[in-house]
Amino acid sequence: MDIVEFFQQSTGKWSSLRTSHNLALKQQEGGRSDVVIEMLDQTDPEVIKLCNLHGVAPTEALCGVRITWNGTMDWDQEKHSGSTVLVPLTAATPDEGQLLRDSHAEKAPISGRYLINGEELTLTTESDSMYSKERFWFESPNVRLRHSVLKQSDGFSMTSFCSEIRMGVGK
Repeated sequence: MDIVEFFQQSTGKWSSLRTSHNLALKQQEGGRSDVVIEMLDQTDPEVIKLCNLHGVAPTEALCGVRITWNGTMDWDQEKHSGSTVLVPLTAATPDEGQLLRDSHAEKAPISGRYLINGEELTLTTESDSMYSKERFWFESPNVRLRHSVLKQSDGFSMTSFCSEIRMGVGK
């Protein structure tokens, strides 16, 4: 499986259950989200914009993926929603390469690395203010699991585990 196939397998609407652990405060919280994952062609305006922002030719994009979420966390019961676009770039090998990501939380454009190991995807992103590592895998075609580690420069660290059940297939 390559990165494009992994994202194609991920398309659709998912119901996500999350457990997060704030390591500094030794607190745990749960949450629930609806997540929609859509494939974007390399000619999609969002893919082109993200490539241009990173100074990369859009022809280097393998595809694009838009991820949109809407959910709540146990601690505040407020709606948390947003979206992001991911763009994997062509690489020397189909197993690993650079991944562009838009970000509203960071001031500068963010890029990271992807690694495909069998049918498992690992995304690693680093900036001056944070380090993030996420691992995704399918337990079955309609059950996807992921865990992540987030470390910020101010010492804040969090881990999370999500189980996601496909509620419908995308276009």
